[in-house]
Amino acid sequence: MNIDDYLRLGQLSIETALYTCAPILVFGLVAGFLVSVFQAATQINDPALAFIPKIAAAIVGMLLFGHFMINRISAFTIFVISQIANLSAR
Repeated sequence: MNIDDYLRLGQLSIETALYTCAPILVFGLVAGFLVSVFQAATQINDPALAFIPKIAAAIVGMLLFGHFMINRISAFTIFVISQIANLSAR
């Protein structure tokens, strides 16, 4: 493997991390924003009100996008394992 292969592997690993984390983070961000707007409008400052919807949104995100995330991670793992044979070839 030369430097281009290592750079491609690094790029794929960052893309895989972003694509697998993004759905859950976006759902949590949207839930947090909506709860913050609701708390600001009603002046209710309960920590449980801010925490529970974010957890619920993360669970919904995992249920909706779990199949995509598992497929993405498994494809990356298969690619990395297939590249092991190329490590010693020079």
